[in-house]
Order: sequence, then structure tokens, then C-alpha cells
Amino acid sequence: MRHIKIAFWGLLALLSILWLAAEPSALQPEGFMALRDAMVQYSGVVAIGVMSVAMILALRPRWPERWFGGLDKMYRLHKWLGITALVVSVAHWLWSQAPKWGVGWDLLKRPARGERPAVENPVEAFFMSLRGSAEGVGEWAFYAAVLLIALALVRYFPYRLFYKTHRLLAVAYLVLVFHAVV
Repeated sequence: MRHIKIAFWGLLALLSILWLAAEPSALQPEGFMALRDAMVQYSGVVAIGVMSVAMILALRPRWPERWFGGLDKMYRLHKWLGITALVVSVAHWLWSQAPKWGVGWDLLKRPARGERPAVENPVEAFFMSLRGSAEGVGEWAFYAAVLLIALALVRYFPYRLFYKTHRLLAVAYLVLVFHAVV
């Protein structure tokens, strides 16, 4: 059990440190929308990170099995990571959507946006052209993943159905990776 906790909290700490190293200005946001942007990025990094490790553990690799104390302990970590992915991805979605609701309800003021600078790098331009579709399919994959993970947590859900529906999470994961990369 101790190794599971070390792996779980160590992974969360590693993802947090890597995110802070990549985005050090996140510690001093200037206004609510800057905080929102930082939290959307952070929650997205943590969600895709824990889901990635959960996917690796689902492959049942032999190398960490002894360190965790058996396959059952690896599956316990897989479950914890899945629950964490669910909670953090819901937080990611809320950080993304709630300010839009606040603007719609006149609780927040939409920040003024200037003209975006022209993108000269062709690779960056390609990814920018995919941004809208990545957000759209990412949102639908999020809804599917939430449903599938919630079903996995229902104790009385029949195993034969759990086994089939749980495999669909791999498809949702690939779509979410596309969302995260773009």
C-alpha cells in the first residue's frame, strides 16, 4: 500500500513540477482570466498525465508489478488514477466553462482581445488550424470518459458489461490526447 501512495502522490508532484517549470508565470496571474487560463492548463496536464499512467498500467506491464506488490495493487493504483482523472477532468471542464457562464449571466466581464499575431511557423499554424476541432472532439470525449469511468465505479454494474465499456475508454483517451496535444 505504501508504494501505491508513493507512486500516486509522486506522479501528481512530478506533473505539477513539470507544469510549473514549463509555465512559471502561472504563479503570478494578473486577474481572474489569467488564473482561469492557468488552471485550465494545469488541470488538463494533470488529467491527461494520470490517465496516461492509468492506461500504461492497464497494459499490465511486468516491471512495476513486484514493486507494487502484485497485480492487484497495480489495479488499485489504476483505479485511483482513474478516479483522479475523472475529478481533475471535471475541474478542467468547469474552469473552462464556468467563466463563460459568468459572462452570459453578466457576473463577469469578457476581456477585450486584440488581434492575434500572425503565426509564421508552419507547424504551429497547422496546430492552430486544428484547435477548434480539438476542443470540440475533446469535449465529447470528456463526456464519454466521464460516463464510462462513472459506470466503472458502480459496484453493481455487471462485469461482462464493465469489461466491454471499459475498453471504450482507450478510444476516448486517444481523442483526449489529440485534444491535449493541439
